[in-house]
Amino acid sequence: MSNDSARPLIVSLGGINMDLVTFADRLPADGETVVGNRFVTYAGGKGANQAVAAARMGARSAMVGRVGDDMFGPQLTELLQSAAVSTDAVGVSLDTTSGIAVISVGQGGQNRIVQVLGANDTCGHHEFDAIAALLPETSALLLQLEVSVDLSMRVAELAAAQGVTVILDPGPVRPVPAAFYRSVSVITPNETEAEALVGHPIGDVGAAAAAAHELIGRGVNAAVIKLGSMGAYWTDGNDAGHTPAVPVTAVDTVAAGDAFNGAMAVALAEGIPLPEAVRWGCAAGALAVTSVGAQDSMPDRASVTDLLGGHHA
Repeated sequence: MSNDSARPLIVSLGGINMDLVTFADRLPADGETVVGNRFVTYAGGKGANQAVAAARMGARSAMVGRVGDDMFGPQLTELLQSAAVSTDAVGVSLDTTSGIAVISVGQGGQNRIVQVLGANDTCGHHEFDAIAALLPETSALLLQLEVSVDLSMRVAELAAAQGVTVILDPGPVRPVPAAFYRSVSVITPNETEAEALVGHPIGDVGAAAAAAHELIGRGVNAAVIKLGSMGAYWTDGNDAGHTPAVPVTAVDTVAAGDAFNGAMAVALAEGIPLPEAVRWGCAAGALAVTSVGAQDSMPDRASVTDLLGGHHA
């Protein structure tokens, strides 16, 4: 897809964070101090990660969101630009910190995250207007819950009315209004998020299937439950299936779900059917966990193509 005008536009409304990451042989128990072995900072935020993921997969990508007027704001904006993501709709909130995520990573790649929304929580009418201006040329709109749920729901309704594919990653866990589901083309919770939405544990593929079909009943067009090392379960209410994970050695699982969503969004925007789009997502997620970082670990299209055996990507 070398012709720029032929490449689909993927727009992401969501969080832009600086991630502060510690690495240790194991994660501490409550009240325990563990001596770590490494500390790094890298650009993250689910919205920003997914925007970078879409750009790396060959789409035109635009980020809509806000950073603070602290030391991290310019860094976060410049890093998005360096990943070929448009930041024309990234605003600066005065007297506010940028979004921050404090992440602890254990030896097997497991992680615990404390997030401070900061400037992300100040998104409002400016971002709504920015989305509205972009929608006429947008193929897919990526949403998460790092900005206000009300704002996300309003832009989803606007996008759905214009026939734009709306992909909702319902994280971090927050209540989702019943009306929101009806504007969603594809909802993509992980196990923890799916459990919060449907109220029962997602410990295996069968439980994921039950959750996915319950979400279809709430009005979404398709549901994809991201199961980490178990792959993903998907359904559009008619067809359904389980896509196994690509076996890899996990180094850092942060942002694997964002790589999944970005790759799947590009596939769907290019007219790829949902089952194959989920394969793209699984391949991108697998590649993301093999390297450290959030935006840094988003794979490029050639790598995803290679992992899929050169088919369709």
